[in-house]
Amino acid sequence: MFKVVIIEDEDIIRNGLVLTIDWLSMDCTIVGTASNGIDGLNLIKEQKPDIVITDIKMPIMDGIEMLKRAAKEASFYSIILTSYSEFEYAKQAISLKVFEYILKPIDEEELIKTINNIKQEIKNSIKNKIELNNQTVVDIDSYIINSKDNYYVNQALLEIKNNYNKKISLEGISEMLGVSPSYLSRKFKAITSQTFMDILNQYRIKKSIELLISGKYRVYEISDLVGFGDYKNFFNTFKKYLNISPTEFLKQEDKRLYSK
Repeated sequence: MFKVVIIEDEDIIRNGLVLTIDWLSMDCTIVGTASNGIDGLNLIKEQKPDIVITDIKMPIMDGIEMLKRAAKEASFYSIILTSYSEFEYAKQAISLKVFEYILKPIDEEELIKTINNIKQEIKNSIKNKIELNNQTVVDIDSYIINSKDNYYVNQALLEIKNNYNKKISLEGISEMLGVSPSYLSRKFKAITSQTFMDILNQYRIKKSIELLISGKYRVYEISDLVGFGDYKNFFNTFKKYLNISPTEFLKQEDKRLYSK
């Protein structure tokens, strides 16, 4: 669930955003609202939201100053609500990496589209940058390209990519290819600098992360879907490479902590 805060001094707009948009259908929850920049800043510090929706002109502290201060306290994506007359002023926030500017009156479809784009950005950053013991999650396509000079290793890598969710083994692939397991193991390690089982497990974990982030499956279901079968095996392997269990991963209030 993505955490959203709304900071807007006009009651009608603030309450309208909270009540008229189906946040739950977007896998979002409103964790707080505020009507001025100071209260908004405190809210961001307290809730550590994924998304901040804010007006520019507000009492006590304006939205741009609030975002500048909040950026020192938390990591989040921001959407600025602005009138046409304020747009030039709003562009001062470019240095704050504002995700989008939305003109008032607010187009609900435009806001929903922007929220969905931010969610995808967050998911992509998690999938692409999670690290495994100081190594990026295995990029199997690169290994496949680099192994083209050795047919057997290339085929073994393709088997992992295409059949990671099935019961596969180095011995089974060796038999299929007509070579000895010791030969394939030796060549595999020479070309990839990793063992067959390491790359298979890392690729399965990469796929499990995608399914965990999707929110469509229970953890024990994912264990079967990515080929681990036994949940205990999935749990132990996931923790071995990520130093955190699948359930602990899901409970993180800010999954971007794993995007370095």
